[in-house]
Amino acid sequence: MAVRSWVCIFLVVLSANLAFSRKCPCINPNLCKTIDRPPGKELFFWTDHPKVWKQYDWNRITTIGIFRDWDDELFCYAHSKGVRVVVTSNFPIEKLNSSEVREEWVKNKTSFAMENFADGINIDIEGPVDKESKEVTLLTKLVKSTVDSFKKNIPGSQVTFDVAWSPNCVDGRCYDYKAIADAVDFLIIMAYDQQSQIKEGPCIGKANSPYDQTRQGVEEYKKLNISTDKLVLGLPWYGYDYTCIKFDTTKNTCYIKEVPFRGVNCSDAAGRQITYSTIQDLLLTRTDSGRQWDMASLSPYFWYNDQYGTVHQVWYDDPSSLSIKYRYAMEYGKMKGIAIWNADLLDYSGLTRGTLQGHLMWRTVRNTPGVKCLQYPCK
Repeated sequence: MAVRSWVCIFLVVLSANLAFSRKCPCINPNLCKTIDRPPGKELFFWTDHPKVWKQYDWNRITTIGIFRDWDDELFCYAHSKGVRVVVTSNFPIEKLNSSEVREEWVKNKTSFAMENFADGINIDIEGPVDKESKEVTLLTKLVKSTVDSFKKNIPGSQVTFDVAWSPNCVDGRCYDYKAIADAVDFLIIMAYDQQSQIKEGPCIGKANSPYDQTRQGVEEYKKLNISTDKLVLGLPWYGYDYTCIKFDTTKNTCYIKEVPFRGVNCSDAAGRQITYSTIQDLLLTRTDSGRQWDMASLSPYFWYNDQYGTVHQVWYDDPSSLSIKYRYAMEYGKMKGIAIWNADLLDYSGLTRGTLQGHLMWRTVRNTPGVKCLQYPCK
């Protein structure tokens, strides 16, 4: 039994060493070194589609979060541009009570990052946690354990955490945001899907990322004594297409089905998320209304009829609405930076129209004060 036990231990250690002995996938092995950037502003982009990343404006990106299978080619290219590449991961909230599951999750994520030479992890946990429950403490403990593991095993790595647009238990996410912010490098405030719970008024189509609501959410995080240097504003390059069960032509109001979400009768789940490129196609080919502007939310919208004659209303963000929020984050809000979900939602087909639309989107973020040159070293 003793000999068999030692053999088992040897095999475990050997397998662990093999996991971390993967050769650098880049032509230049130096590209597999962790990018340890000096303190500064952030322009964080997620990617969830392959093959289009070479068309990004790489001079403005600081960090890429891979929200799909790991991509060695993207990793090597990003590192050649001085851009961090981090893994992204969720954790099943219902498993928080298990210390074994938490420990295994931290171990696995750290091992995966080390094996792939990643620069850190972006934690995206969006499950509900009851206020003042033990899960609140356990979630914070999980985050701190992740930070400790990554900082120890990958010196200079970055650990970030995605949060709802407001800390006030949005979608039942009653986390200890201050404690989490203290632990990680920064929080990414996801200032989109803000109609996941429509708590006031009728069920109608609304802006995905209304300016006043976005600003209010950021201010609420500040009231928790979270430094603005720990806050990055996440913004959408997509919108929502709502099917109207009734359309009020006098007020341009689209009444939508009641689709409950986490205890609230109305939600944006009544619509469907559509990419910026699809929105632009609809705007150019399907609508008679043309682009409209809502002064209350500082957001564009339009409506169109589908092939069955049903009215749809589309709410989205474009360079005009995004520039207002970019400027708030970087200049007035004094935040650490901006994050975009996600870089792949533009038209990269090579068609002239799509190229121009994409250029305008990248140019708008590029021209925001504080984003003149974020690449390190600045070229």
